[in-house]
Amino acid sequence: MSNIPFIDLKTQQKRLGTKINDAISKVLEHGAYIMGPEIAELETKLAEFCEAKHAMGCSSGTDALLMPLMAENVGRGDAVFVPAFTFVASAEAIVLAGATPVFVDVLPDTFNISPASLKTAIKEVESFGLKPRGIISVDLFGQPVDHEAILAIAKENNLFVISDAAQSFGSSWNGKKTGSICDYTATSFFPAKPLGCYGDGGAVFTQSEEKLAIMKSIRVHGEGSDRYENVRIGINGRLDSIQAAVLLQKLSIFDDELQARDRIAKRYNELLKDVAEVPVVTENTFSAWAQYTLKVNNRDEVVAKIKEQNVPVAVYYPIPLGQQKGYKNYPCVSGGIPVCEALSNEVMSLPMHPYIDENTQDRIVEAVKKAIG
Repeated sequence: MSNIPFIDLKTQQKRLGTKINDAISKVLEHGAYIMGPEIAELETKLAEFCEAKHAMGCSSGTDALLMPLMAENVGRGDAVFVPAFTFVASAEAIVLAGATPVFVDVLPDTFNISPASLKTAIKEVESFGLKPRGIISVDLFGQPVDHEAILAIAKENNLFVISDAAQSFGSSWNGKKTGSICDYTATSFFPAKPLGCYGDGGAVFTQSEEKLAIMKSIRVHGEGSDRYENVRIGINGRLDSIQAAVLLQKLSIFDDELQARDRIAKRYNELLKDVAEVPVVTENTFSAWAQYTLKVNNRDEVVAKIKEQNVPVAVYYPIPLGQQKGYKNYPCVSGGIPVCEALSNEVMSLPMHPYIDENTQDRIVEAVKKAIG
């Protein structure tokens, strides 16, 4: 029985044919391996794709979160609110910027940040000796957060919002593309993402020309008029030209892949709704479906039984951030994060990519049903 890939990048590469190799060869010919002409072309096309005013390529999704925080001058004594059910980079960037992550709970259906928990955390954060500064809202597994609620809370409390769209680039909310909604949007082009390169890469989107200029300086060690004049603290956050070249080719088929992901996810839902709690997509929202994630009882036992049938399955995320060894000393909203804790014991993700055919999907579904019993 053939192995099922969790994410199938080989089929995508075959679809693009020689275009990837040709694009890489052009970079090898001109020799501008970092910040070459492909970067500006990619930034223009990314901004056009998500209807944002500005896009800036960078070295990773983590740096895409870090640079807006640096542009906002967050630091010691500043609180940035972040859901506890996400990948560590969402909180890591806050710590690297010198600020304090404050962990809040998530919603049980979408897994995204809970507006009620966020409001509570904002009200009590001064008792921690912290000043509230910003929110990192995470579009988990590809679905945008409730931006209306989060942006209203941010406005009421004079907070900036960074949309962590590492898993949701290509999604939309109320007719607006992810990247065009918040003060900043950060995304990742890690190979496993809906739009991924062949190494590390990321991008930041903003509507502010002033903030864009600051982040461009931060991206190259805080440069001023040239790289040997350093007007602020910066990082090495540049994007490689080869990665931009790869992304330009993948972007040409991205819309079609997003539709395929949505079709596959809907078929999963229809086939599995009677045996597990399937994902919920809110009204007027289009998910990029970075992951297809179920909630099941006896999760670890079910996962083991699925793997015995040569079907891959993953758990995102088994430990909430506030309980991670490196983050357990950072503050958490009063009342704790019970939804995050419950989800960490219930969720499992099935193979998800645009090239799953129905026969393969049927095999995956049958393995799940057999494991659940």
